[in-house]
Amino acid sequence: MKKDNCTEEVYQKVRTICANHHNDSGELITILHQCQDILGYLPREIQEIVAEQLNIPVARVYGVVTFYSYFTMEPKGKYPISVCMGTACYVRGSERILEEFQRQLGIKVGETTEDGLFSLNCLRCVGACGLAPVVTIGSKVYGRLTADKVRDILSDYYLKEK
Repeated sequence: MKKDNCTEEVYQKVRTICANHHNDSGELITILHQCQDILGYLPREIQEIVAEQLNIPVARVYGVVTFYSYFTMEPKGKYPISVCMGTACYVRGSERILEEFQRQLGIKVGETTEDGLFSLNCLRCVGACGLAPVVTIGSKVYGRLTADKVRDILSDYYLKEK
């Protein structure tokens, strides 16, 4: 998957986002959220532009990006998969579901498939414990999931791409 999507157009969008917030370093988290919406992640180049525009050290931007789990410095797939590993989901088999996603996709947690379609992560709680075990793909929630349903779910997404 091509990681370097940073074009002059992207850089200008980042500068515009900063300017819309008056280059106020107090708006750093809001600015980073909006910047991440452009590419889906925050590569070093974007962090450097934000730091320059806000007149703060790059280390401060990097510190915020690495502290908050919402932010990522790696591109995510078109369909980001998150397997809930909270207590209710875990005791109802989310570990087996995670293993099946890894097997089907050929990736590990934190990775993205070669075609850029799927990325795989775990999270602590979706807040849908009554539906445990739960997986989200993008904003869609799959509840009462079993490992044998993983292939069919992925097939639906592959069909969308044809």
